[in-house]
This record gives sequence, C-alpha cells and structure tokens, in this order.
Amino acid sequence: MDITPEIMIQAYSIGLFPMAPDARSPRLEWYDPESRGVLPLDGFHAPRRLLRTVLSDRFEIVSDRDFEATIRACAAPAPGREETWINERIVRLFCDLHALGHAHSVESWQGGELVGGLYGVAIGGAFFGESMFSRARDSSKAALVSLVARLRRGGFTLLDTQFGTAHLALFGGIEIPSWRYKAHLAAALRLPARWPDETRPREREAIRHEIIAMRDARGADAISSGGGSG
Repeated sequence: MDITPEIMIQAYSIGLFPMAPDARSPRLEWYDPESRGVLPLDGFHAPRRLLRTVLSDRFEIVSDRDFEATIRACAAPAPGREETWINERIVRLFCDLHALGHAHSVESWQGGELVGGLYGVAIGGAFFGESMFSRARDSSKAALVSLVARLRRGGFTLLDTQFGTAHLALFGGIEIPSWRYKAHLAAALRLPARWPDETRPREREAIRHEIIAMRDARGADAISSGGGSG
C-alpha cells in the first residue's frame, strides 16, 4: 500500500510513527513502543545560560524558512551519528505534510547559514518531534527552546519525543507507558491549537515573552534553592 500524507496523519493520530531501517533503504517501518518519550511543556527547563543565548542575537531562530533543508540536515551523517533512519521516502512524505500545514521546522541561522534545527508533525494540540541537528554549539538546543515557546503560545499540550534520552531528560523529558501516552494524545488531538504565524510582529514578540518567562522562572528557582544563575 502506498503511504500518503493522509495515512501518515491517521497513523500519528493513533500513536504510530515511521522510521526507515537506514537512510539507503526504500522501506518504512511503523513503531508503537511500550514506553513513549514526552517532554512536558509545563515541566520544561533549560539552563539560564542557554535561555540568554536564545534571547541574544547569536542565532536568528525562525520556523519554516527552509523545511526541506532542515530535514535533509537531520538526515545527513554527523560525528557520532554516522547512520540515520531518514530515507528519501521520509523526506518526501514530510515535505508533503509541510505543504499541507502539518509539519514544521524550527531553525537556527547564523551568518546566513542554517546551523541547527529540528522538525516534526503538528496535529491538533500534539507536536510529534522527529529529529534535530547541530552544526554550531547550542544551535539545536536553541531551536528546542524556541519550539517549546511556540507550542506554549499556540495552545499545544503534548510534545512527543518518541523515545526518552539522557539528553532530553536534562530538559525535563520523561518516558511514560504507551497507554498513558495515548490518553494524553487523544485529549491533545481534540484541541484547536495553532502554529504561531511569525509573519506577525505581535506573534514574534509573544514567543520572545514565553522565553523570557522561562528565564525568569529559572532565576526564581535558583534563588529559592540558594543556587547560582546556571
């Protein structure tokens, strides 16, 4: 059976996601792991140093400027990640989803070059994070912070990371049983969330204020615990 963007949306809506055996294979395999990685939007935390970087002019962080370049950068081999699961079929399907408004990228640019970013699928109030890449220090982390700000602003309630990792745990990522994940998913799909329209200055400013709120919350946590600024 040929996989279409509409089939992809249906699959994500019941808790499935696709991966290729490797980048050279034309095949796709569907996954429904017993434990699911999520990054709670209300439990997200990042070092204040990183939040200051995001609020500075070190990176220009935008969404959907070059979706295809972002997914291809995620698919490219990198030190410590010589093999990826993103094949040409996945690239084309996700570009089709992007054209339909169901896939988005958050990108870090520096000196006119795309140096980091991530992409994923948006359905209702759920965002399914797929992959990220980094070519400059903190570039993918900055994109992650900006993603969370956009999801909060847009009324999303679920950020699916597929699997839990030690890296994501630093930001508050956890693993939950599949049955609990699917209950959260069902609730999120009913929400009228929206991806923020960054062509509007008011939206860009609202996203910035979300990041400022994260920074200020981290500062309050440090003061209450007697710690430093991080």
